[in-house]
Amino acid sequence: MHPVERFLLGLLMRRQKSLLLVGGARASWSAGRRQGERAWQVAGTEQAALTELWQQQWPDCPPVGYRLRGPYGGVWVRFHSLPESKRYAEDESEYAVVLDRYNTVLDELFAGTDVYVIVPTWTTEPGVPPHRPDAGYWQSFLAEDDPDPAYRTYYHLFTTRRPWQRGCIDDLLRAVADDETADVLITDVRFRRIHHPYDGGADVFLTTPEERDRLRDRHADWLSRHPAGL
Repeated sequence: MHPVERFLLGLLMRRQKSLLLVGGARASWSAGRRQGERAWQVAGTEQAALTELWQQQWPDCPPVGYRLRGPYGGVWVRFHSLPESKRYAEDESEYAVVLDRYNTVLDELFAGTDVYVIVPTWTTEPGVPPHRPDAGYWQSFLAEDDPDPAYRTYYHLFTTRRPWQRGCIDDLLRAVADDETADVLITDVRFRRIHHPYDGGADVFLTTPEERDRLRDRHADWLSRHPAGL
């Protein structure tokens, strides 16, 4: 691993450790559940069923958001969160724009259905870390290998199933927008469509290039000017 990559990975691991040590407010991101709303954990035989389903739908990539664009660029589109591709919101009016763009696309993908909200924890050890409140453990895997064990990265995925409602995971989306958590995935229960928010925008994966094009054209003002759509 290049020294710069090691430095960045070290920063990521320290940030993740700090998030795990913080109490209920940050931990509640995983479900984004409001009082009185239904949300339930993935558990038991459903874990294996979800893994098999993912492998059927996205066989060329594990459930890691930033990797999906490589093998599935043909059904991918990226939307930016703010005008002029500004990356981070600086006031509440800009946060309102960020959340509106996230929720508008999520509504178009998932309105009237249940979704899985998948939030990872990263570690340098294979053991499963403490579970997030309101989220069930799904699976773990080695995401980044390295000859030095200190720089290996393990992903541990925690999943909640919930009815999609606009605004129901705004706390989580705002944390993503502020780069306080990363690699979140929101999917339908058949893993056919994926919304991967990141700090600055969202990568969306659809069922066909035609469906991707229709979504892209509806929100052409949110696209990057980069020739590759980044």
